[in-house]
Amino acid sequence: MKRPVIGTIRPPGSKSITNRALVLGALASHTRPVDLAGVLFSEDTELMIEALRQLGFEVQAEPSTGRVYLQRTPGTRLIPASRAELFCGNSGTTLRFLTALVSLGQGSYRLDGVPRMRERPIEDLLAALRQLGVEAVSETGTGCPPVRITTSGWPRKAQALIRGEVSSQFLSALLLAAPWSGSEVTLQLPGALVSQPYVDMTLAMLERFGARVVVREDSGAFAGSRTFWIPAQQPCGCKQYVIEPDATAATYWWAVAAITGGSVSVSGLGQESLQGDVRFVEVLQRMGCRVDWTAQGITVSGGPVRGVDVDMNAISDTVMTLAAVACFAEGPTRIFNVAHIRHKETDRLAALACELRRLGITVRESPDGLEIHPGPMHGALVETYNDHRLAMSLALIGLRVPNVIIQNPACVAKTYPEFFADLERLCVSARSG
Repeated sequence: MKRPVIGTIRPPGSKSITNRALVLGALASHTRPVDLAGVLFSEDTELMIEALRQLGFEVQAEPSTGRVYLQRTPGTRLIPASRAELFCGNSGTTLRFLTALVSLGQGSYRLDGVPRMRERPIEDLLAALRQLGVEAVSETGTGCPPVRITTSGWPRKAQALIRGEVSSQFLSALLLAAPWSGSEVTLQLPGALVSQPYVDMTLAMLERFGARVVVREDSGAFAGSRTFWIPAQQPCGCKQYVIEPDATAATYWWAVAAITGGSVSVSGLGQESLQGDVRFVEVLQRMGCRVDWTAQGITVSGGPVRGVDVDMNAISDTVMTLAAVACFAEGPTRIFNVAHIRHKETDRLAALACELRRLGITVRESPDGLEIHPGPMHGALVETYNDHRLAMSLALIGLRVPNVIIQNPACVAKTYPEFFADLERLCVSARSG
């Protein structure tokens, strides 16, 4: 792409918010139907929708309008089905959120996924559920799926310690379930938590659905730990919830501006976004881009960019996007404190290092990050490891480097089925403008 890309785009609904909203909507539908608007329809979210149907919830999905309507038949149990075999693909949010959800039921449930899902850890969540009186086991004994949950619900007063060094999804899963457990629940987080903004998102959505969660920062002998107290309650839920555009998806479009020296506006996102990944624009600003926040959205204008040192723990899903921009910077970029992304759809640090080297970039890999040294690049056939984010990020490099060929581009269906169509539209607009 020799010309700067200039345009406006609105990404599809947030995957992270959609899967949380589907869980909350199902649980809240005991009082009245719940209408979700702006829903993302993708592989991950459709796995969640199908699993909720298998659990006995009434789910009416309308992809053409971006809406989902949820209802639980009056008089049925909180989790209507007493047995279910749930297939979760390679969706971490789906498997982990559903593991906590079914623990509120009365019966036995099995959750499994693709071979890579069977390598992704879940033992910290299972250990917490066992403290809540639930029989929660990894069938293989590896601490990874398949998972079997046998339960009669949570005790009246429930208390558990939950670790957050590997994934924030374990804590979010328990928080999503706790207000509907009928119990007074105390969750203690004893140490570090990766991807803190995703827990903040969960708490904000719980409040919108009428749930009360009290967060306490502990001091003294337990300094640095946090306690989440959820009183016994019956949240009223909400009639309608509108899902905002996906901020992680938006980072690809802001990166297009940085890489081509153009200007791209993403509508529907702003300072009040629930998603921490909007802060990716602050990293681009440090690299030399201009960022404008308006009531309509966020615009990034590119130009010459420079390398940065950046702790990306809080916005780790954007590491791959930044790596693409870093290939065109003046000076190296060092990304650190993201060791946990080795447990994602693939080992993202190892995969990034391998594929960037294939394109001619010098990359130094460390246990918790990467150091990227820009230099002459050339086209190549690059592997995606069936990781949607790697496919989208490597495609951005192809805007300036000829003959970058993405293997298995269809893997973007996991969260952004229309990505390549949107990229083509934006670039065609730039060529004809």
